[in-house]
Amino acid sequence: MKLSENIVAFHHYSIKVEDFTETLIFYQALGFVEVHSWSLESFNIKKGMMLYNNQINCYIELFDSDSVIPTQGRIRKDNEGFVENAILHICFTVKNAEKARLEALKFGAKDLSGNVLELSLSNKKKSINVRNTLVYSPNGEVIEFLENVNFNEDSNV
Repeated sequence: MKLSENIVAFHHYSIKVEDFTETLIFYQALGFVEVHSWSLESFNIKKGMMLYNNQINCYIELFDSDSVIPTQGRIRKDNEGFVENAILHICFTVKNAEKARLEALKFGAKDLSGNVLELSLSNKKKSINVRNTLVYSPNGEVIEFLENVNFNEDSNV
């Protein structure tokens, strides 16, 4: 069996958070609800939590800032801005990118794009027009709000 034949769905993103309450409130504003929480001494996890959004069938996992869990990149140094790592952002499909950006700002996000970005993603075969906005969550993750677009159109996928 090929690995790709064994994958059935995308499950979750995992985030280490500086301010658990602030981050939880932000993701609750995006429609996520707590479905399970735990602690695990062997990984110094004082608070782990799985959030789920039924509307989009997606989970986000939160860990307290002292947790010692497998990760990529490096730990942010004191007084340092955000550190760029392999995972660049979390993207949610939305009906209206600007409304999503403005609502996220009400719940502690920091503006990144400033307004709606209208981009043409082109190659030799076709061009796909996208509309999106970007914010930093209260914890620092880059969140993209992408208006519904079909990347599979005219393909074999």
